[in-house]
Amino acid sequence: MKHAMTAGCGLSDEDAALVAGVRARRVRALARTITLIESSRADHQARAQQVLKALLPETGQRVRVGISGAPGVGKSTFIEALGLYLIGQGQRVAVLAVDPSSSVNGGSILGDKTRMERLSMTPHAYIRPSPAAGSPGGVAAHTREAMLVCEAAGFDVVIIETVGVGQSETAVAAMTDTFVLLQQAHGGDDLQAIKKGIVELADVMVFNKADLDRNATRLAMGQMQNALRLLRNSSHWAAPVLAVSAASGEGIDAFWDAVLQHRKRLAASGQLTEKRRKQAVDWMWTLIDMRLQKRFHNHGAVQAALPEQIAAVAAGCTTPAAAAAFLLDKL
Repeated sequence: MKHAMTAGCGLSDEDAALVAGVRARRVRALARTITLIESSRADHQARAQQVLKALLPETGQRVRVGISGAPGVGKSTFIEALGLYLIGQGQRVAVLAVDPSSSVNGGSILGDKTRMERLSMTPHAYIRPSPAAGSPGGVAAHTREAMLVCEAAGFDVVIIETVGVGQSETAVAAMTDTFVLLQQAHGGDDLQAIKKGIVELADVMVFNKADLDRNATRLAMGQMQNALRLLRNSSHWAAPVLAVSAASGEGIDAFWDAVLQHRKRLAASGQLTEKRRKQAVDWMWTLIDMRLQKRFHNHGAVQAALPEQIAAVAAGCTTPAAAAAFLLDKL
């Protein structure tokens, strides 16, 4: 039977086939597994967790890179150039591209896969666009789980491209080894573009499109280096500021060397293992928060009382804190 339980492992025959397919590096099985993980159906979520548990021993040994930056900075072009470079070095590359969500149907608007045409055509790469669907931090709700499935499928490097909305793009730093911030010298007032929160998290700074105006790029890089000296004081790792041209491939090799040096430094000090342990625990709490919010909004008593409480707060008849406490008590 299709859903008969496989003895001793808690998996149905269908899900055991998914696990075997991912381990065998079959793209169709990989795609179907991520679709299962992204499903909002409770039965699909239960199955997905069993599949992930079965795949967990094959995860954790790959390079995880998060890439963020404002719209127009050239993230997709940069990632395509990087992916093709890595494939040329004998690596297999997975890209999890988080797109803005349509307000009509919740699907992806931009479709990063269409903007990485050359990379998507190689059998050594896998590109998965996912809608942000209201999830905070520039990543989709199940990006971390999708990353683990890609690792289990034998991809050497997993790249997560954030949605590209600015300062909120910090969740990706909590699920990758190296967090990269892309900048552009002609993005307006370069000092205004230096935002403390995201800069403090970035492990590598990259100025893309450096070939368009090399003098402006050098000036912007100098401003960033000065800002980093003011914002950060770490003996562990000084974030390098690099110039690249994704269109020509200039500087891609130096960028990847910096990523490997960062990961090597983390591993040598034992911080890579500790960082990943902390990330896993933090993600658990993130999922708890997300599911509690969903349970709250779907609770019948909360739904019944919500309109009256909203009206009371808007009219000034009660305080937001009192209304929140009243609604939470309904749980």
